[in-house]
Amino acid sequence: MLEARGTIGYIAPEVFNRNFGGVSHKSDVYSYGMLILEMVGGRKNVDGGVGSGHTSEIYFPDYIYERLKKDEFLLNSLTTLEENNNARKMTIVGLWCIQTNPKQRPSIDEVIEMLEGNMEALEIPPKPFFSSPPRSPAIMFNTSQEVSN
Repeated sequence: MLEARGTIGYIAPEVFNRNFGGVSHKSDVYSYGMLILEMVGGRKNVDGGVGSGHTSEIYFPDYIYERLKKDEFLLNSLTTLEENNNARKMTIVGLWCIQTNPKQRPSIDEVIEMLEGNMEALEIPPKPFFSSPPRSPAIMFNTSQEVSN
């Protein structure tokens, strides 16, 4: 590939910047993970109405990761324990799939095993690097001023 191609919200980091690794089948796993998280959240990864830099691609993984760690119902719309357990499993698998480092992502065969397997066997993955909301311009400006002084 000579240029980045794909749908915004589903493109793996290594497609844009080779410092994250080479483009491979793990890039497709990243896209699949974003699709899983979109299904869990019931929202599109990119919402043009939200504004630049405020996409679900950035904010939803951060939000859902924090809810997952608190071991509470992931979404207010879930009403039964079974629904919540299914959402938790899908969320954990999705978060594994969107790890920034392609080597940390599972293969698609491992993804299938995780989805078909026992919930108790799944570990919560490290928080994906790109899932944290960006800092405000004021904070970034103040930080860069401090560094240059």
